[in-house]
Amino acid sequence: MGYFSILTAIPGFFLSSLFFMLLWGPISSRLGLPDIGYTTSMLITITLWIAVAPFAATRRMKKR
Repeated sequence: MGYFSILTAIPGFFLSSLFFMLLWGPISSRLGLPDIGYTTSMLITITLWIAVAPFAATRRMKKR
């Protein structure tokens, strides 16, 4: 089951990156920061996913 859950997370990663890039525009203009591209958005998203994954995994293990 683990392999298929990874496959289902792939579209979520790309959509998360897209939404992050689209939402960054209004935020960056208010803060005076530069806009980011899709590849930078992907890098930020994967960094956040890697940072949050251990917390999510330990929480899931505690539920069982």
